[in-house]
Amino acid sequence: MIGMDFISFLILLIISVVVSGILHFAFKYYIVPGWGSYFSKILIGWVGAWLGSPVFGHWWVGLNYKEVYIVPAILGSLLLLIFAVDCIKTCATTSKGKG
Repeated sequence: MIGMDFISFLILLIISVVVSGILHFAFKYYIVPGWGSYFSKILIGWVGAWLGSPVFGHWWVGLNYKEVYIVPAILGSLLLLIFAVDCIKTCATTSKGKG
């Protein structure tokens, strides 16, 4: 996955844009509302999608493009986004309680 082609990059980017959009706009799952928060989710979601196939494996051989497997990429993007938002929310509430 290190030397991916442009189509693989675009597939991961599209997955990240869709998953981030659903979490941010449909479920209102964010720290700060606005476009800046959404664009940062796209970056984090892309990393999660990129790690999805190596971490979760190669599911459904028909739903892939080269080394990008769609279902593990969606799961990776979703899980890393949820993890990042939860970590930031937890750190924010913990620091508010101390000060």
